[in-house]
Amino acid sequence: MLALLKKKFLPEKIDFLPLIEQGALIIDVRSPQEFAMGHAKGSINIPLGEISNHLREIKAQNKPVITCCRSGARASSANATFQKAGIAAYNAGSWNTVEALLQAKK
Repeated sequence: MLALLKKKFLPEKIDFLPLIEQGALIIDVRSPQEFAMGHAKGSINIPLGEISNHLREIKAQNKPVITCCRSGARASSANATFQKAGIAAYNAGSWNTVEALLQAKK
């Protein structure tokens, strides 16, 4: 049971940097208010409740998606929605994690 919960809510253990370098979309699924208080450079804000309204346009871009939020829980839910729609999606967890990767890339 613990393994199932970890898989669902913890960020994936993959190297996101190559995906970012290849033009992956970074989608922050927090509220606009949370996003305004800080976000990873280049990320776009689509609140979790609005993800399904944007699936067609995201799929049309034919790019992988990296989801993030405050802790990774909402990003996990968004990730599942993207994957069900046939979009390659990866949960990075916290937006701070993504921002740190972008800073390390410099």
